[in-house]
Amino acid sequence: MTRSIPFAASVAAAVAFCAAAFAQAPAAAGSAEIGSQKVQMCQGCHGIPGWRTAYPEVYRVPKIAGQHQAYIVKALQEYKSGARTHPSMRAIAASLSDADMANVAAYYAQLGLRVAQ
Repeated sequence: MTRSIPFAASVAAAVAFCAAAFAQAPAAAGSAEIGSQKVQMCQGCHGIPGWRTAYPEVYRVPKIAGQHQAYIVKALQEYKSGARTHPSMRAIAASLSDADMANVAAYYAQLGLRVAQ
C-alpha cells in the first residue's frame, strides 16, 4: 500500500513546523536587579501615566510594567532588527545587547500589572 502525496506533504509540513518551533531558543532569564539600572531611557515614556508622544506622530505610549518577559525581549529584538519601525524605539533597542534586553524585560515583568485607578 502506498501513501498518497497529500499525506506525505502534510507530514512534511508538520515536521517542518515542529522543527521551526523547537529551533527558537527561549529568552534568557535576565536579572531584574541589573535591569533596574538600564531603564532610565524607558521610564521617560513608559513610566508616565497617560503619556503621549508627538514623534513621529501623536499616540499613547503603552505601559509595559507587568508585560511578559518574552514579549518585551521579542519587541526589543524587532525594533533592533527594523521589523518594528518606531524611530525612537529603534535607536534605543540598537544600543542594547541581548543580555540588556533580557535584564530590562525581567525588570518590567516583575513589576506586575498596574491598573489605573
